Amino acid sequence: MEIYVASSWRNILQPAIVTALRLTGHKVYDFRNPAEGDNGFAWSEISPDWEQWSPVEYRDALQTDIAKRGYQSDIEALKRCDSCVLVLPSGRSASWEFGYAIGQGKKSAVVMLKSCEPELMYREAEILTTMDELFDWSEANGGKVVA
Repeated sequence: MEIYVASSWRNILQPAIVTALRLTGHKVYDFRNPAEGDNGFAWSEISPDWEQWSPVEYRDALQTDIAKRGYQSDIEALKRCDSCVLVLPSGRSASWEFGYAIGQGKKSAVVMLKSCEPELMYREAEILTTMDELFDWSEANGGKVVA
């Protein structure tokens, strides 16, 4: 199964979840390292002052070649995947990606290893609260957990 892992750049759990799913035999899209030699998209590639952009500057930045390439990489992986795993805590982009995947009828799971603000719409997904539950979910979806 091909899995899209959605999360935040700030989430320190994201790399471990990507690794765990790969170790169980799944093909996993990692937005931090989408391809060999590619460290993923960062707003700072467009401007070091990106956090101070006005709404107009933000809108214009979305039209740059850098933003278009980053978006194309992520959206193609999202369209291609069989499943989306949201690793909490996450941000706006990850929430959008997860909702898109659910809207496309893809299998979905939320990894919530610590308490987070409740979200009603996560009812559409399996909520995984331990690494054991993640491995069980992976196995139920074609992965092979090796002891």
